[in-house]
Amino acid sequence: MQRSMMVGKLHGIRVTGAELHYEGSIELDPEHCEAAGILPLEFVEIWNKTTGARLSTYVIQGARGSRCCVLNGAAARTCQVGDELIIAARALVPAEKLCEFVSRTVILCEGNRIERTIEQRLSRDSSGNFHPLSAQADKT
Repeated sequence: MQRSMMVGKLHGIRVTGAELHYEGSIELDPEHCEAAGILPLEFVEIWNKTTGARLSTYVIQGARGSRCCVLNGAAARTCQVGDELIIAARALVPAEKLCEFVSRTVILCEGNRIERTIEQRLSRDSSGNFHPLSAQADKT
């Protein structure tokens, strides 16, 4: 069996642009993606905390250090500059590898600066139940 697990999440990122006349995707700063473990061309789920809209698209890289979050194509209709988003990537993980799997949540603050990163893993007790373990790393 495989389980669908969250690979990485950008939590609280703000929309910096929207370009309707583009073939589609979300443009993100590579530094943000690397911090969360999100790859270029990877499909992500996007949840707009401001409007409640939900969508799925793929990631393209913007300029490194730009702190950009630009929705392109049809996705541009789902947001406004300044909207707060949650962007999450998932992966299928074999059940026997769940305790080796690491998930990263990147918390962003004003200006799309990385405030902190939380890494989470699972542990399994003697009864076979899974429990979350987390470690928080502040951005330096």
